[in-house]
Amino acid sequence: MQEVRVNRQIRAAHTDTTVTVYQAYSPALGLPAARDGRFPPAWKRERMTWIKPSFLWMMYRCGWATKEGQETVLAVEITREGFDHALRRACLSHYEPRTHADRESWRSALLGTSARVQWDPERDLHLNPLPHRSLQLGLSGATSRAYADEWTVSIRDVTALAREIHGLVRAGEEAAARALLPAETPYEAGPLGHLGA
Repeated sequence: MQEVRVNRQIRAAHTDTTVTVYQAYSPALGLPAARDGRFPPAWKRERMTWIKPSFLWMMYRCGWATKEGQETVLAVEITREGFDHALRRACLSHYEPRTHADRESWRSALLGTSARVQWDPERDLHLNPLPHRSLQLGLSGATSRAYADEWTVSIRDVTALAREIHGLVRAGEEAAARALLPAETPYEAGPLGHLGA
């Protein structure tokens, strides 16, 4: 169990009151969101949305803003209160014997919540997997709506930053690329035993 705790840690850019998470969208959704500082009506509030506190994991997911439908990378600053609310109610997206009593109790917990967690390998500047894992937090239903309409403090378009860092990595200037990365430090969210943390 100790090994799991060492390998899984929430790291994020955060303040006393906010946490920054990342998402990537098509320009049709991402640009209005960044312009207005809130998600537009076209953003599907009933659909599950995955938020990622790790900038580099987001780069892995969107291919440095090159994948179709993920060309606009957003840094979404949300309230810690909302983030913690989702974490307290979240369930692992998969069954884990060391965390759940049995498959039925896990399935019941998953069906009864609108937040779920995945721990995926963190990434380096070349998007290769690292030994430790990064949090992905999936929100649906009422929790997704609260994220979009209540918890969001600001939305910034960080696509240009993503492309600048990627360009430096491709040029072999890793120190310069690393210096531009958002500062992500351990986030204290309280006990997360039910999330395999």
